[in-house]
Amino acid sequence: MNIAIRVDASRMSGTGHLVRCRTLARALQAQGAHIQFVCREHPGNLISELKEEGFPVSILPKPESGASTAKEDYKIWLGVPPEQDAEETIQALNAPVDWLIVDHYALGVEWEAKCRARARRIFVIDDIANRKHDCDVLLDQNYTQNPEERYNGLVPPSTQCLIGPSYALLSPEYIAYRKHRKPHTGSVDRIFIFFGGSDPDNLTGRTLNALKDADLGPMQIDVVIGASAPNKDAIEATAKQLPSVILYKPRRHLADLISEADLAIGAGGTTTWERMALGLPSLIISIADNQIPACRDLANDNLIRYAGHGETVSAKSIHSLVKELIASPDELKSLSSKARALVDGRGAERVVDTIYNSS
Repeated sequence: MNIAIRVDASRMSGTGHLVRCRTLARALQAQGAHIQFVCREHPGNLISELKEEGFPVSILPKPESGASTAKEDYKIWLGVPPEQDAEETIQALNAPVDWLIVDHYALGVEWEAKCRARARRIFVIDDIANRKHDCDVLLDQNYTQNPEERYNGLVPPSTQCLIGPSYALLSPEYIAYRKHRKPHTGSVDRIFIFFGGSDPDNLTGRTLNALKDADLGPMQIDVVIGASAPNKDAIEATAKQLPSVILYKPRRHLADLISEADLAIGAGGTTTWERMALGLPSLIISIADNQIPACRDLANDNLIRYAGHGETVSAKSIHSLVKELIASPDELKSLSSKARALVDGRGAERVVDTIYNSS
């Protein structure tokens, strides 16, 4: 089976879209599929990582312009008009594919309809349900109160919709570590911090400053710095003021660090499901507007603690919430058990089965 995946990573859009597509690509490849990535050469792209892993990558031209501070301007994220992107994607594919998987907030029904010239079936990965699609299967791994109604009027009646964290695209390492993860004891001796692949607002540094004055004792703090992080030097400088901090470079997966932690502080998005699969209680700060609804729904159902949006959350509030959680062992145990029950880590298996059964 020939499968193409159209996805980007950049400093503006982050790396989560590409990371989850790479997870799906690995799972499909393990079943014998031939995978081809199609990625635009944005600043902060992860094309070299895909190539190092052996995936063929067709590189779309770097946008001539497009610098913007508008975090939710998805058209700017794309860098070119969708019509141009569709034409360049079709040229990159050369020959028809069995499936075209697309994960990009700037692309919708017009792009998909045009790309059917090269794709027998189209699989859309979406999170925000804000535009129409022309696809055979749609995946939205977000937690939502009304999943059965989320894409009403946005996809054809024949579209198969896979909605919810049971379809979260997690690498197999999470299943392996999940088997050996012991129930949470309610105590906190190790904290895990990760704010995604770019963290342009340096929430990592803000969090470290919050913990610096929290009188946490001999607690270990594990911090992963993303591959496209522009504030690496500032984070390292702050970390030096906390002898209990261990900094980590980008990793193939986070399962080992998550499985050893007692509390997480981080962003919404893909890593949410990784933490939940391993039953790690989490204090979440949304870093994009599209993360807010899922964070609120998860918090309302007592599955996470939600601190608020990154633009408004202060180091002082992070400090207070961390201290409050550490002093609430029963809440930590409850958050852990509920999270683990919601996400079993086998979403990629379910998605691969759907693709093969729908072919």
